[in-house]
Amino acid sequence: MNKPSSRHVRDYNIDPFIVIWEVTRACALKCLHCRADAQHHRDPRELNFTEAKHLIDQIHSMNNPLLVFTGGDPLEREDIFDIAAYAIRKGVRVSMTPSATPNVTKEVMRKAKEMGLARWAFSIDGPNHAIHDHFRGTSGSFDRTMEAIHYLHELNMPIQINTVISKYNLDYLNEMKMLMDQLDIVLWSVFFLVPVGRGQQNDMISPVEHERVFRWLYNVSKSSNFDVKTTAAQHYRRVVLQQKARENKTEIAYENVLKYGSTGTIDGLGRAPSGVNDGNGFIFISHIGDVFPSGLLPVKVGNVREQSVPEIYRNSPILQQLRDPDQYKGKCGVCEFRNVCGGSRSRAYAATGDYLESEPYCVYIPKAMRQK
Repeated sequence: MNKPSSRHVRDYNIDPFIVIWEVTRACALKCLHCRADAQHHRDPRELNFTEAKHLIDQIHSMNNPLLVFTGGDPLEREDIFDIAAYAIRKGVRVSMTPSATPNVTKEVMRKAKEMGLARWAFSIDGPNHAIHDHFRGTSGSFDRTMEAIHYLHELNMPIQINTVISKYNLDYLNEMKMLMDQLDIVLWSVFFLVPVGRGQQNDMISPVEHERVFRWLYNVSKSSNFDVKTTAAQHYRRVVLQQKARENKTEIAYENVLKYGSTGTIDGLGRAPSGVNDGNGFIFISHIGDVFPSGLLPVKVGNVREQSVPEIYRNSPILQQLRDPDQYKGKCGVCEFRNVCGGSRSRAYAATGDYLESEPYCVYIPKAMRQK
């Protein structure tokens, strides 16, 4: 097995930048796009507290990546704060993405702050009750989210908002941006729908609409007090590089793009650098210990009850393929942006059944194909 990398430079072949752990699939909401197809009751096969501590020890050993508790709703686990406390005592940077349910109280948030939880993230998928509650499948979800954000402000905790872009809210993005300004957030994490779980292909926006939203987001990122991050939208990185080159009237320095993507540069918020993709700097662990390249790419690469996380991450043939852009097919395989973008491997798999195929919702034609 390969030796771990140094603490100063993160090699994605050895250590992930971020680990997402689905601590439970239980959730009171019925979100239309739910990746986990969450249920009302907990699965008795979930990793128990002893297994959770062992898992955290392994994660910490991998150059201490970011650890995100997700679900379902992490607050459905009675021992979630015991698990978080164990991780925080080890020095792991922990954040959590709870659902906006009655589980979210000011007392719970105060406890999270006191124990050192890095950040809370809530989802807002529409600028008003009608759109958000429809998307979340639960009446009153919007009001409960606003109340929870108010609590966070009272506690002076940084706020991250997650939004899934789909045909349901595409026409309301300007109103969404105004709401983000009003909520005084630190990060707007914008997800682009992948048809997995309850998410459906006919809920997605078109390739051209993806491109338009990317350009709009770039302008938002320049004019807002909060940062913008995208998920399942690797080609947003291309748009950012193109826009900056146009503004500066310079050529894109692809060698700098590759260097940035490979060294794991981290900004002030500790967000993932540009090179992260499914299985490449990123790993997902399910509630029963199954390991996947991401929560949106349902190709199992191991189970933590059978192998250690470092062994799975470093030695899985599937993950090794995903970390090699030269194995990408179609236009992604010849694209000059493949080292910093690489396209969504999850969306390629959802559309074609092959995680190495081209990103199907990218309109860009690589130079190599235009020169033929």
